[in-house]
Amino acid sequence: MKNNKYMNWFFAAAIIIAGFSMAACEDEPDKYEVAGGLPTVKYIRLPLPQVADSLLSGAYMANTVCLVGDNLRSIYELYFNDQKAVLNTSYITDHTLLIDVPKTIPAKVTDKIYMITKSKDTIAYDFKVLVPTPAVNSMSCEYAKPGSEVTIYGDYFLDDPNVPLTITMPGNIGVTEITNITKTTVSFIIPNNSLDGYINVKSIYGTGRSKFQYMDKRNILFDWDGSHGGFALANGWRNGVVRNSDPVGIDGPYLYFGGAMGGAVGATWAENEFSFNYWPGSVKNPPKEYPELSSLPEFAEMIEKYGVNHLQLKFEIYVPTSNPWMSSALQVIFSSNEDVTINTGNNGYFSNTATPRGLWIPWKDSGSYDTGNKWLTVSMKLSEFNKTHDGNKSANALDKSRMTGLTFFVWNGGVLGTDCNPIICIDNIRVVPVE
Repeated sequence: MKNNKYMNWFFAAAIIIAGFSMAACEDEPDKYEVAGGLPTVKYIRLPLPQVADSLLSGAYMANTVCLVGDNLRSIYELYFNDQKAVLNTSYITDHTLLIDVPKTIPAKVTDKIYMITKSKDTIAYDFKVLVPTPAVNSMSCEYAKPGSEVTIYGDYFLDDPNVPLTITMPGNIGVTEITNITKTTVSFIIPNNSLDGYINVKSIYGTGRSKFQYMDKRNILFDWDGSHGGFALANGWRNGVVRNSDPVGIDGPYLYFGGAMGGAVGATWAENEFSFNYWPGSVKNPPKEYPELSSLPEFAEMIEKYGVNHLQLKFEIYVPTSNPWMSSALQVIFSSNEDVTINTGNNGYFSNTATPRGLWIPWKDSGSYDTGNKWLTVSMKLSEFNKTHDGNKSANALDKSRMTGLTFFVWNGGVLGTDCNPIICIDNIRVVPVE
């Protein structure tokens, strides 16, 4: 059986109209009349002309299918299992009917389509509505310790009474304490002895693998102690303040930002309190070579394999409820050697509109942001690193030539905030594929 999970209703309908010159298109929509008698379905196929010979015995929710038969204008209502579908008379003829499989998961599964006429006669046809396997998209904290509660986010987390939802951590360690399940979230306690790697979630409809890795150790650029292969300190005018307590870290030492932050747009420039730089190059005292970040073997391999636009920057963050963040953006700037090196140190690229960067402003909608005294994982797609310091679109796009250095700086963002004294703790800065 062939299925197209991503068929767009309007695209498919347009092609059918153009390719098949359906009779419904020759008439005015207001002239459509429901026919008498009973409908007959001979088969169901994909709508696209080039795959019209692909016959279906089932389709995923929200996909478009084409019923082929006789007297189909006699169909007054149509159900997939117990879910009513929307009939569009513009796409119904005597011999073809285009329709979207309902998006709602059926409560009672009969694996049939029910066609109901205006006189209430019901004709059934065997057809399965396919429900996807669980989609495991993200996790509240990828570095959560065993014994702590986490939440994974995605879709189709379906807990059938006869086939309960199960979660398996890396190392084939089963989760024994699931605390809450909805269709799009699952909360549970991390079991002991879980290893690094992917998480599997299994429902009655199959098993889905996470798009992230628990305790992800890939391509860590800064871990502030070198325990995972990242740098313990940055290298520039501001190396960043590193702490290992107050608050408690998630994974050893971490980067600490803290101090007074004005609410006016761009009013606070506090590099000492809210920034770190990594600039490549050689220093003489003591002699040391700081490599270009994009030349690090694992990073270089990822850039070559996936391309910049299919990578994402991740890190763990902690913002206490006592010191919420209410002003300025976290500016994440991958710099080029033309922007800055250790031997050409400057801060002009901070406001250079030709230097693209990512902006993260988690307080923007609510006016205030904290992590509830917990560490959380943040993800920023590099394809969205296309902003200027004040939130406009940059003159340039991020590419591999612009990934030799890295700066984090809480400043500006182009959004009016509120005076505050935020504490922002960051750990395990890494770049990994968007999976």
